[in-house]
Amino acid sequence: MGSGNGDSSKLLDILNARMVGDGDRVLVLSHGFGTDQSAWNGILPFFLRDYRVVLYDLVFAGSVNPDHFDFRRYATLDAYVDDLLSLLDALSVDRCFFVGHSVSAMIGILAAIRRPRLFLKLILVGASPRQSAINFILEKIEEVFAAMEANYEAWVQGFAPLAVGADVPAAVTEYGRTLSDMRPDISLFVSRAVFNSDLRGFLGLVLPPCVVVQTANDMSVPPSVTSYLRAHLGGRTTVELLGEEGHMPHLSHPAAFVQVLHRALTIDPPVAPAH
Repeated sequence: MGSGNGDSSKLLDILNARMVGDGDRVLVLSHGFGTDQSAWNGILPFFLRDYRVVLYDLVFAGSVNPDHFDFRRYATLDAYVDDLLSLLDALSVDRCFFVGHSVSAMIGILAAIRRPRLFLKLILVGASPRQSAINFILEKIEEVFAAMEANYEAWVQGFAPLAVGADVPAAVTEYGRTLSDMRPDISLFVSRAVFNSDLRGFLGLVLPPCVVVQTANDMSVPPSVTSYLRAHLGGRTTVELLGEEGHMPHLSHPAAFVQVLHRALTIDPPVAPAH
């Protein structure tokens, strides 16, 4: 997939891309692992007046025909960056605000390194430049992958509450639904690829301003990771604290997340100290 073969409109169809809203500015919402664009449903209405909002499904999502998932191509995050940039070109977007959750935060970072003028600001939610440093004990990760292979549905039931990280049953149910929709072999492959990625060496190359959103208690991304991002991202970077718990605030606490996102979109970051 991509624009190289003149397949831009085909890519939009494959990834269920759409642009909605009436504003002058463009806001791109890019979901994380185990969800699809429906994860933004709780916040979307609050941005339609002031933005044209771009929504799409990453190719691994259960809402995308799995025949389009090329295991060789999507072994690294670069192919997801290709998709994002091709999609924005197809929609004639030349400047945008980008909100990326989890792995999409890293996709946004890589895209901004390639095309810095395309991004007015990056809002990074649940972001970690190196998953293996924080999410799992290295000796245990193969046990997690083995559990996914042995009984995917059972693994989803156990993993969904941990991943959401907040006592909001509706959010856990919804995340479990979209996670179950993923084809198990694709889910396992993406998990391995994300776990093995390490973007720490690229952070200093980011030029657009960034806002890192940190919840009160994110088991996947502790405050030390947010501090690391703030210290090492090349663009002017601020941190927005959200008083609610969990890794998916847009799903579990949409009202609070809307307030933080509005603030993140409007604040002007201070000039960063020299690195």
